[in-house]
Amino acid sequence: MQPLPTPCPADLIPEATGLDAFTAAYKAAKQQRAVFVAVERQGDRWTVKADALTAPEHVIATAVYDAIRTALIHLIRSREIRPDSSCGPIYFVLHDVESEGRARELASSLHAALYGDLDSLAQAVPGASS
Repeated sequence: MQPLPTPCPADLIPEATGLDAFTAAYKAAKQQRAVFVAVERQGDRWTVKADALTAPEHVIATAVYDAIRTALIHLIRSREIRPDSSCGPIYFVLHDVESEGRARELASSLHAALYGDLDSLAQAVPGASS
């Protein structure tokens, strides 16, 4: 698997539907010591996953975590993702995203945020910071 750029654009976010695809994407991120990010199809909906455990030296700043958490809470309150989605602090799961395109957008912006770029997260989840 090719190393993912950091941050990863939406069209390069791996689809990790199924155990084999998930395992391969997670293993590749771990080997690259990069933050794992992927989308998975679950029925007619999508799930976004990100995990910083694959990047042992990576530190998520408190301000970054707070911004991500605020955005995810906004998505939950607006019913764009399910309330049982995980808001970190190291592992993030966004359940029940309506489309692959939106899942990729959220995954890409989450990945960028985990690397300290909060601008794409603010664009993907407008109103979360207000």
